[in-house]
Amino acid sequence: MDIKHHGAVNGVTGSCHELLIDDNQSVLIDCGLFQGAETSKDGASFEQMQIEFPVEQVQALFITHCHIDHVGRIPYLFAAGFDGTIYCTKPTAELLPLVIEDALKIGFTRDKSLIQRALKKITDRIIGIDYQKWVSITGNNNQTLLKARFSPAGHILGSAYIQFESGKGKEKRRVVFSGDLGAPYTPLLPSPKSPYQADVLVIESTYGDRLHGPRRSRHLKLKKIVEKCVADNGVVLIPAFSIGRTQELLYEFEHIIHSNKKSSRQSTWGKIEIIVDSPLAAEFTDTYRKLKIYWDKEARRRKASGRHPLSFSQLTTINNHSEHTQTVAYLKKHQRPAIVIAASGMCSGGRIVNYLKALIQDSRTDILFVGYQAQGTPGREIQTWGPRGGYVELDGKHYDIKAGTHTISGYSAHADQQDLVNFVKRMRKKPAEIRIVHGDNEAKQTLKGKLKQVCPTAHVVVPDK
Repeated sequence: MDIKHHGAVNGVTGSCHELLIDDNQSVLIDCGLFQGAETSKDGASFEQMQIEFPVEQVQALFITHCHIDHVGRIPYLFAAGFDGTIYCTKPTAELLPLVIEDALKIGFTRDKSLIQRALKKITDRIIGIDYQKWVSITGNNNQTLLKARFSPAGHILGSAYIQFESGKGKEKRRVVFSGDLGAPYTPLLPSPKSPYQADVLVIESTYGDRLHGPRRSRHLKLKKIVEKCVADNGVVLIPAFSIGRTQELLYEFEHIIHSNKKSSRQSTWGKIEIIVDSPLAAEFTDTYRKLKIYWDKEARRRKASGRHPLSFSQLTTINNHSEHTQTVAYLKKHQRPAIVIAASGMCSGGRIVNYLKALIQDSRTDILFVGYQAQGTPGREIQTWGPRGGYVELDGKHYDIKAGTHTISGYSAHADQQDLVNFVKRMRKKPAEIRIVHGDNEAKQTLKGKLKQVCPTAHVVVPDK
């Protein structure tokens, strides 16, 4: 089995990999959107949206998880002529239509009837698979091409790394695609466990050159930032992806509020309002609640005790645009203590931009980054230049960054360097080949050196195409 990479090799986004089974048949793993510096100033170009490889031989599409940089080009895949099945985990099957509908609205068309027709064509092709269950994929002659299995990746709800197996006996080969791996102790999600073996491993490297802090440290830092906000009567702005990060933050805030009910800090946490300003995030949160059977043991215990980790009294959801503009204006005028979680996670669009334009020049504001900020995004600019008294360009206008800026990488849904190394280290039978994708060049090269130490006989490569 050979592998072709159609994205996430010259950067972090646009994940799309093709596993060739023979000269005429293949399967695709993810089909994502390019973002940040990997696009033009105005976002992904028309050419980047298009599928520039033949799809006639692609028998099926496998989805590791439903973040936009892994699924955003699925509509274009169908437009290019793909007519196969989409395989994913059962939670992803629930979440994916919401992501695709949003992607269609943003990058395809605002025509509701056209969106519904396209969405139906895609959703009719989705098959949800249980974790750890092997599924057989048949080819043109109805013979089994290969088997595939999804295993928990701990990144977002429904995320998985995928094992593919073909051949028999001495000819048997197993190829593993990591997708995006999560860190241990991620709120709501079980930690990923390494596969027993792999002949070839395709692994992400987003944080291949960095380490996250321990869970307790990030928890204490989060509390400190919010308590400063209350003391200043300021606003904490948290750019976050609608799926994954938002729900994990709500889980953490509920825990902090619950823990401080009988402490001296009750008055501080009792008056803070937590605002989720994203209809899409609200839909994802509802789906997360419905899929609580996939939560980890800790989260299920809290729910069983009568607590509501994703729904509590101090939580407010902003739905329509009118409420959004009113909320922005109110917070700018009154500066009451509040936490605002809004998309997009890299500040490259969405409702967070309006909050930034209104509040970034106020020293009582704090901006908290909890996820990866790709090069070329406003989020990376604020993260880089904010501590130096710089400025950021938003919608063509310069804004001086007077707000405090903070980063808690431990809340990233991505595994850090040690987690990635451990994923390989804990395999009983190490891979003969490791392909490092989905990261900045420095992160990939650093991780390559670490993995060579773990697997000295393996062929460790950083593909460029």
